[in-house]
Amino acid sequence: MIARPFLAGRWLAFLLIALLAGCATSAPSTAKSAVRPLYAVMSAYTPETAANESALLGKRQPIEVTKIHGIEFKRFEFEGHDVILFPSGVSMVNAAMTTQLAIDRFPITHVLFAGIAGSMNPDRHIGDVVVPEKWFHHSEGAYLNPKPDGSGYVIPQYFKPPYENFGYHFPDHVWAIRDGMPEPKRQEFFAADPGLLDAARRALKHVPALTFEGRPSKVTIGGNAIAGPVFMDNREYRKWAFRVWQAECLDMESTAVAQVCWANRKPCLVIRSLSDLAGGQEGINAADFTEGPVSEHAAIVLREILRELPR
Repeated sequence: MIARPFLAGRWLAFLLIALLAGCATSAPSTAKSAVRPLYAVMSAYTPETAANESALLGKRQPIEVTKIHGIEFKRFEFEGHDVILFPSGVSMVNAAMTTQLAIDRFPITHVLFAGIAGSMNPDRHIGDVVVPEKWFHHSEGAYLNPKPDGSGYVIPQYFKPPYENFGYHFPDHVWAIRDGMPEPKRQEFFAADPGLLDAARRALKHVPALTFEGRPSKVTIGGNAIAGPVFMDNREYRKWAFRVWQAECLDMESTAVAQVCWANRKPCLVIRSLSDLAGGQEGINAADFTEGPVSEHAAIVLREILRELPR
């Protein structure tokens, strides 16, 4: 008769300890769990992708190759970093579609893009590398009729032009939305991630000397850049666009990639090596002949930036 209350008390105490232990282990933690970064490395087309693959993968085979909608995603390790490399495809729609596809299908934490671009800044040279801070759309806008009296253009009531026009082309900001916003708003630009820009600045001291046709190539961090679905090879448009945006370079993918990363809250950085002075040359554009070696410059800078990022 004495043992039963004693045993019951022991079991009750044991049960209480177990319950408290269970509560302690199942309670949500306020500390963030460590997530191993997965760095997406993108480029538009074969010369760029080949340069990135050579710089990061070399002759090794990827750990995994996944093909989705005809696009190959190659996953591998680079000096302790998890990397997934794939082409965006050329132009804005392809770049946006592929970036979103990759973010949806893989646990990507950061997006890096390395490739070539046309220079907008006449002080830059072929082979120089730029890592812009802000990306603008230059083709969003309105194409408007001239007024009958030749005094300007017929501007719709809804439209308040934020920029100087180029003839009938009046550029505009783009409407965009993401979680946390009650409705879309006009976005002037999409910014590179500050942490990735800091990594790029740290990487500068490790970038080996780059040259193109005997001229030392310069790497510049910061500034503006523009993108749109146009192969722009017109000197007057280049002069106007440089005046409006003070853009270092122009390409056909980067602002789309930056916008998708902004919408998904993924840190993004774009590295562009200059293949030509867009429309500034006499005769045929040089990009077809410079794209190979110039792509290698962007890939080398990408490699050194990646070495500065968390593992």
